[in-house]
Amino acid sequence: MGETAKILSPEKDVLVPAIAGCSLAESITAEDVRELRKQHPNAGVVCYVNTSAGVKAESDVCCTSANVVNVIDAMPQGEVIFIPDKLMGQNVQKLTKKKLILWDGTCIVHELFTVDTIKEIRAQHPGVKILAHTECNSAVVDEVDMAGSTSDMLRYIASSDADEIMLVTECGITDRVQTEFVDKHIVGTCSMCPYMKKIMLRDILVALKDPRPDQIIEIPEDIRVKAKQSLDRMLNISK
Repeated sequence: MGETAKILSPEKDVLVPAIAGCSLAESITAEDVRELRKQHPNAGVVCYVNTSAGVKAESDVCCTSANVVNVIDAMPQGEVIFIPDKLMGQNVQKLTKKKLILWDGTCIVHELFTVDTIKEIRAQHPGVKILAHTECNSAVVDEVDMAGSTSDMLRYIASSDADEIMLVTECGITDRVQTEFVDKHIVGTCSMCPYMKKIMLRDILVALKDPRPDQIIEIPEDIRVKAKQSLDRMLNISK
């Protein structure tokens, strides 16, 4: 995410308090994308925003969990390489006529949720509304009341009259919901991202006062320019 900010605003100093990665981003490299293109020369390449600048530079267009279906449907090719989240890809495949070629990447937070967990919560809370992020596996998505991006879930909660909500996603989103929707009772358990939780207040203070070299994001200009093209295409599709 920090790299994405630098790609879009190269004139800005972009600081990252700690090197907090992502299991999705770490699952694929730019070289992997080039190899996929060789194997599927007629396919377009759509990358999830949770990827490195190098992977974005090798892709045709980026997407978020909120616009992934629209972006894939906008691709001129009948086949689309979707990287790197195979679970999101499996969910999206049900919503598009494009043939998706998937990479074996997952979000370590969302792959932990199971159908058994969903059924246990329903048994304990019969009126609960269960919302899942589309990074969860398709069996879980099939069992919930609503699946989508974080923004989709927040909109659903805002319009729902349900008193009890379960969020099948990262704990930070649960904290936000409890703050914004004080009349809702959050049930069940969330899953904590070990990468996100690496960021501490002291790291932020150091980055702001006297940032270390490893806290300053730098991207080679040739990679930044190519990566920006994939982000610009996404923004144009989303207009």
